[in-house]
Amino acid sequence: MENGQRVGFIGLGNVGAKLAGSIVRNGFDLFVHDLDRSRAASLEANGARWADSLVELVDRVDVIITCLPSPEVSAGVLEGENGVLSAFRPGMVWMEMSTTDEAEVRRLADKITAARGIAMECPVSGGCHRAATGNIAILAGGPRHGFDRVLPLLAAMGRQILHTGPLGSASILKVITNYLATANLLSLCEALVTAQRAGMDLNTTYHAIRISSGNSFVHETESQVILNGSRDINFTMDLVAKDLGLFQAVADRAEVDLELAPFFGAIFADAIERYGSREWSPNVIRRLEERTGVDVRAPGFPAQMVDDEPEVPGVEIRLDGHRE
Repeated sequence: MENGQRVGFIGLGNVGAKLAGSIVRNGFDLFVHDLDRSRAASLEANGARWADSLVELVDRVDVIITCLPSPEVSAGVLEGENGVLSAFRPGMVWMEMSTTDEAEVRRLADKITAARGIAMECPVSGGCHRAATGNIAILAGGPRHGFDRVLPLLAAMGRQILHTGPLGSASILKVITNYLATANLLSLCEALVTAQRAGMDLNTTYHAIRISSGNSFVHETESQVILNGSRDINFTMDLVAKDLGLFQAVADRAEVDLELAPFFGAIFADAIERYGSREWSPNVIRRLEERTGVDVRAPGFPAQMVDDEPEVPGVEIRLDGHRE
């Protein structure tokens, strides 16, 4: 980091590799580790260094970032034999950038604190295309002194950075935002299929929604890859199901009797049974396409989203409305 700290990144999946790319692109001293070394090839070519094991990575860095597919995987990386905690040193920082359960991140953070380290949770939101360019949004929960310490690193990975409060707050807000994105996706699937069946031009339909009160971030991204036919948003159905489960757990602990979320979960459970857990999430629309006999596609839309905004240094979004 700019203050001399070295960064270790664990988990080079669809999002993790792009976040790590922003770190090394912005001149930070980066070490990486993943179960599949081939995922690190482009990072190594740009200056990142490979660590053969978790212990080796921890030994060589001051800040550890995990970006992993599930709370269970994160727990294994931290607590497992020869895991992060086995080599953790006082004064180190652990940043959990996975979408995870707030109760679980608190449990692991207690272990980091007991080892005299600092724990931060920093989930991201905005899609893989924005993660690739360093323009993604980051929610950061944890102590203010920890946030201040990692803010230069967060600013290299994201454009808008919000300190959400104590540890656990960012994880709750992240699963809430993912839940809302799922609600948007499912309603858009019904809207697009209905438009097709009603004889509407789908290019016109897309832009009518875009300029209207029905618009959303999900429409401006996922509707485009739906209409292209690729349905490739770099996010799979099993991850939607995981996120819905995490949101349900938050609601259960808060004693909120949800109505829509269980219904959404049932829709995705059916889609997973039909098309497989690793199918792209926007292909949930296939359930309606097959039922109605329509093919929701239109010319002129991209197969994948690309962020064409220039990369700029990230800023903290203050609750008084000012950026710093």
